[in-house]
Amino acid sequence: MPRTTSALDTRRRLARAAALAALAATLPLAGCTVAGAGTGIGEPVGIATASLDPGAAQEGVPQGTFDAFVAGLWPEAQARGVSRATFDTAFRGVTPNPRIIELTRRQSEFTRPIWEYIDNAVSAERVRLGERARAQYSSILSSVERAYGVPQAIVLGVWGMETNFGGFTGDMDVIRSLATLAHVRHRGDFFRGELLAALEVLEQGKISRGELEGSWAGAMGHTQFMPTSYLRYAVDGDGDGKRDIWRSIPDALASTANYLREHGWRPGLDWGVEVSLPSGFDYAQQRMPMANWAALGVRPANGGALPGGGAEATLFLPAGASGPAFLVTSNYDVIKRYNSSDSYAMGVALLGQRLTGGGGVRGSWPRDERMLSGDERRELQTRLAGLGLYDGTVDGKIGSMTREAVRRFQLSRGLTPDGYADVALLEALRGR
Repeated sequence: MPRTTSALDTRRRLARAAALAALAATLPLAGCTVAGAGTGIGEPVGIATASLDPGAAQEGVPQGTFDAFVAGLWPEAQARGVSRATFDTAFRGVTPNPRIIELTRRQSEFTRPIWEYIDNAVSAERVRLGERARAQYSSILSSVERAYGVPQAIVLGVWGMETNFGGFTGDMDVIRSLATLAHVRHRGDFFRGELLAALEVLEQGKISRGELEGSWAGAMGHTQFMPTSYLRYAVDGDGDGKRDIWRSIPDALASTANYLREHGWRPGLDWGVEVSLPSGFDYAQQRMPMANWAALGVRPANGGALPGGGAEATLFLPAGASGPAFLVTSNYDVIKRYNSSDSYAMGVALLGQRLTGGGGVRGSWPRDERMLSGDERRELQTRLAGLGLYDGTVDGKIGSMTREAVRRFQLSRGLTPDGYADVALLEALRGR
């Protein structure tokens, strides 16, 4: 739902407007694409600001024919100020895309081992492109960071993860993609709302019908905004009076920072830190202030001391107790508002870390471990639900709800409560 504007919001927006005015004066490269664009390394890995928990995703069924579905949209579109001419132009010749539903089942952030996902996220080629983009747009990134308080590392991480720094912004017809998903009610009415918002974007003349291309999920531009997020959070970063996330890199980067700030990013607080745990560590510990973690003997993996202050952090073990350990803050959760996958959030954070002088992951991933298949992950969720520990959707996507259910099961059986779903955990659930 749209935010209610408070006095504090108004003051923030005025302050940011002043900062952005200064930003606009530093833009000799506005509207350009980064060097290396068009390499198309990989594919966009997020659905950009569709911040639903994967446990909430569900398939529905089409309501009548596609033509009847489109006709039924008109009253809602008209109520939003969409003209009949815009509506008819948007849907002229549009038919369902049979590939779209299959693509919803192949989201790599939920189906690949996290170490393989991160290997791709922080590949040598992606880092090379990112270093070039950072050098080319350094003044823009610095100005965006000053205006919004979101570190350029995170903005770069999102840009790199979503489109390889503009290398591939999607080539699917956004209206067709959204209409296909809305017609079958994928994620309930979520994509219906996005489709109506896309019609508003066209009505407002933000982009032409022929240029409205993006991902299979309807995400658009350099940092892959969904239409509703474009309408609510896109900003003019280059001072030309437009909000052009498709062609203006300053607009796209400022819009990304604005989105994160509006969703709770705390300036001055890092996303997290990789840590080493002391011998005999009690994995039942979950969330507490950094000082408390330090008192337990938890230290940064690269040495030194944990950050000070009273900020709380949560222990996150993406590959269980045998893999790397991280303490993540509320800003990590904000990254997940862009895409709810932990693999994605870690990819953003670690890519940004590498591009701004930090190192890679120091802990060892359990690369020889067999991962659960899709059927096994669904079985695991079904068994957890049968024990009253899980009430999310049985979709085979291991998200925060599934991990917490696993952790509760582990605690009940005297197992290491690391929240990690592996073959041994499934065997325990089977009672073997």
